[in-house]
Amino acid sequence: MDGDEDEDKAKAIANYTIGQDLVELSIKEISDTIEALESEIKRLETVKSKKSDHLSDAAALFKS
Repeated sequence: MDGDEDEDKAKAIANYTIGQDLVELSIKEISDTIEALESEIKRLETVKSKKSDHLSDAAALFKS
């Protein structure tokens, strides 16, 4: 992916509001937004998993 595509995806996510009217978006804007949101979901899931693991480890430590 080149810099222009990265910039387009960053703009897509920055300009997207949950629940917004999607009629005015182009197919490319919709695709870029979907890709950006999927990447953000993966990032959130990774952090959530790490925090959950950390919490489980801490709980196990205090059970001992």
